[in-house]
Amino acid sequence: MSSITAGSKRWTSFYAALQAAIQRSTHKWTYEDFQECFSLWCEEEPASSSTVFNTVAQHMESGITNRVDELLAQFSVKDNLDKLHAVVTEAKKRKRAGDAYEGQDLWRENLQPRAAARARTIPLLEKEKDRLQAMLAELDQSNLRLQAEIQAHVKAREDADAEATALLDVLEEVTAKWNEVPMDEIESWTLQTAESLPNSK
Repeated sequence: MSSITAGSKRWTSFYAALQAAIQRSTHKWTYEDFQECFSLWCEEEPASSSTVFNTVAQHMESGITNRVDELLAQFSVKDNLDKLHAVVTEAKKRKRAGDAYEGQDLWRENLQPRAAARARTIPLLEKEKDRLQAMLAELDQSNLRLQAEIQAHVKAREDADAEATALLDVLEEVTAKWNEVPMDEIESWTLQTAESLPNSK
């Protein structure tokens, strides 16, 4: 049995029952059932098939036990059952001794269960609500910052696109005007310009 079983009598009984349930569930599939599925192999190699069957059953039991232990530890089941056992044990002792309990959790006949439950749960729920509201406010601020950054990037991209479009329009306009000039005039202007330049020495 796992070391997780060390604890109160109530916890030990609970964990023992849980282990028994795991063992029953993992060994519910008998070797006879296994033989029906793999009849030829079990008939030809009975020793190997029996070993494999036992290995699979043990693996299933070990895997389920480990997962159950993780869940029990995650939700502090052992600690809670130990506390419950201590409370019940103390209450039984007080009842046998006839002692009155003067603590804050004194039960009264006129105390409704709903009122007692609300007194316990509402403060916890309000605390959780405040935590979630703070988290939501932080997320809202983060979203606003991201939105501002995205808008700035979009604006910069739009400005760059507009500038590039304007430059292309100017280039197209210049190209169109250049193409309108007759080739004869271009050649004449080029010749005149070349003749007007001083001869290089």
